[in-house]
Amino acid sequence: MLKNFQKEFREFALKGNVLDLAVGVVIGGAFSKIVNSVVNDMIMPVIGLITGKIDFTNLFIAFNGKSYKTIAEAKAAGIGTLNYGSFITSIVDFILIAFSIFIFIKAINRIRPKASEEPKTKDCPYCFSKIALKAAKCPHCTSNLNKVEAVS
Repeated sequence: MLKNFQKEFREFALKGNVLDLAVGVVIGGAFSKIVNSVVNDMIMPVIGLITGKIDFTNLFIAFNGKSYKTIAEAKAAGIGTLNYGSFITSIVDFILIAFSIFIFIKAINRIRPKASEEPKTKDCPYCFSKIALKAAKCPHCTSNLNKVEAVS
């Protein structure tokens, strides 16, 4: 029973789809570091310059109505806060990350070779089965195809 389980697990773990998924997760993790670096180290500083270095993360409302300089100060006093600045920052980060990924994928698609769009099969005019493009006889209905192509 254990031997059967091991065999089944080995077959499952070594299937192409599982290995492709594992590679995709690893590459995705590495790619996310690149995208985060682009957003945090290149784009956000420019946005900071444009907006006058506004730090949205410290925009909040204290639930007791008093004013605190930072969220940490309010939390240290034991006061609950509505951190709308962090929410705004998360939205901006999402938009920038999505846009960065969009630009990156567009660049990759320009570099990637296009798939051949030439048809490799055709339909048999008699039985409408898919057959090889150069077939002279349909393997399904055994019709002679050369006569049809000569008439067409």
